[in-house]
Amino acid sequence: MDIVVKGRKTEVPERFRKHVVDKLKLEKIQKIDAKAIRLDVEVTKEHNPRQADRRDRVEITMRSRGPVIRAEASAADPYAALDLATEKLETRLRKQHDKRVCARRGNGHNRIPARDVAVTVPNAASIGEDGNLEPRRTAEQEEPPTTRIGPLEVQGEGPLVVREKTHTAAPMSLDQALYEMELVGHDFYLFVDSETKLPSVVYRRHGYDYGVIHLEPDPFAQEPPRGVGGALGG
Repeated sequence: MDIVVKGRKTEVPERFRKHVVDKLKLEKIQKIDAKAIRLDVEVTKEHNPRQADRRDRVEITMRSRGPVIRAEASAADPYAALDLATEKLETRLRKQHDKRVCARRGNGHNRIPARDVAVTVPNAASIGEDGNLEPRRTAEQEEPPTTRIGPLEVQGEGPLVVREKTHTAAPMSLDQALYEMELVGHDFYLFVDSETKLPSVVYRRHGYDYGVIHLEPDPFAQEPPRGVGGALGG
């Protein structure tokens, strides 16, 4: 790989040319990008006194059988500018190298073994003991497990009964039920209405209003209607 050093608006001393060869380690660059052909290093001198802190600019252009990569930097002297430009060039070369590695892995170097497909890929077919593919079970074919919670049989996750209690309570008036609800600090209270003799629920509404629900048996109902959650539905 060749290194070409040239100056723009300035003369490049031989000492700096040798420093460029020492600084740009060709073996390191070719290890990162084996397609590199030539390095062009251009030094520019800015004669404006107001730009004394960045009067020397170094631009490095790497030409290869792939894309052209450039890096440039400015400093108070050409040596410092060369150091900065070299660091930028190496950083961009590494990024380009990492992209090529990722592209190669994406083209088949990261394949999943057949024995691991069923575990890695959701809803994939599995391989049976005879080496043949076994069709995956669909959601319709899979039966959810049935769990018995107290008197209920729950399929799948179902309604979760955290706790079940049975209380004996004397019938009380609506005023007494409201008092008991405030006493326990709940938003509702279950009681037996002393006037109607029906199981009832008093509950807190928005603001300071209250509501009451009475449960009265339906004499024409033979069985609970389907699709109604009952006591667990709410």
